[in-house]
Amino acid sequence: MAASRNASAVPAGPRRVSFSRIQEPLEVPDLLALQTESFDWLLGNEKWKARVEAARQAGRKDVPTQSSSGESDAG
Repeated sequence: MAASRNASAVPAGPRRVSFSRIQEPLEVPDLLALQTESFDWLLGNEKWKARVEAARQAGRKDVPTQSSSGESDAG
């Protein structure tokens, strides 16, 4: 015969974190735009090249200049 468990002997699990008290709304990213921009980069198409060129003209250095297909936007 197995010994029965006592409810007080069961260890309490980790405390649950509640996010219901967050007052300010979180901004949701535009997931469709993110996906289409990633696809443009993957293909190295003209939309991607135009975004790279616009970012360069704005002085940004953090934009990848080579797509995954090996195409480069040398400008």
